[in-house]
Amino acid sequence: MSGARRKARRRAIEVLYEAELRGAAVGSVIERRRAQAEPPINEFTEHLAASVDEHQERIDELLNTYAIGWTLERMPVVDRNILRMGAYELLWDDEIPDGVAIAEAVAVAKELSTEESPTFINGLLSRLMENKAELTL
Repeated sequence: MSGARRKARRRAIEVLYEAELRGAAVGSVIERRRAQAEPPINEFTEHLAASVDEHQERIDELLNTYAIGWTLERMPVVDRNILRMGAYELLWDDEIPDGVAIAEAVAVAKELSTEESPTFINGLLSRLMENKAELTL
């Protein structure tokens, strides 16, 4: 996976994180960022953030169901949004192979979150992948 795609994923997490912290709509955060010259926001970032937002209710249900010993509310905000992105790519984006969706989420977690987060994110997304057939009905 290219470095540009990973950077775009990281920016999508920043958009989702900012929207959640400010209680703002993802679309308005994207608009505000588009109006700024730096850092530039690209089409992949916008698509990813908007798609996660569109599916967030179902994604959150799944994360709550498959997170062992954790509720969504207890997860760090950054981890919650990395998981949302990974779940979206895993379950709804047919162009991204399952293994890549998980590996990219883990890589972003290594860059942006705690030492324990990559293992937790890998485990939870792997459980979603194992159950993907019945989850995407």
